[in-house]
Amino acid sequence: MPNDTRELPATGGGMHRFLGGSPLTVAFRLILLSILVGVVLAAIGFDPWNIVHSIRLLFQRIWDLGFDAVNGLWRYFLLGAVIVIPIWLLSRLFGTPRPR
Repeated sequence: MPNDTRELPATGGGMHRFLGGSPLTVAFRLILLSILVGVVLAAIGFDPWNIVHSIRLLFQRIWDLGFDAVNGLWRYFLLGAVIVIPIWLLSRLFGTPRPR
């Protein structure tokens, strides 16, 4: 009768498992992600001290703009695509081929 017991790799304790990594690494990632999200929210007009008012004001501005909001989204899309599409294309052209 074969022995099917396998040993699991060492994880570093309950805190490591709960956080999904070392505490310092997780804290660093959360800080960077918080800064990135904060920049994006500030760019669309959110105020951290009055977030409910900021959300209402954002929707009111979108409603007031009507089709200008769609035009603005289109411009943001084109602006981002000028950077994203060439980088994606270069990464596809010069990326390492994957074995099949």
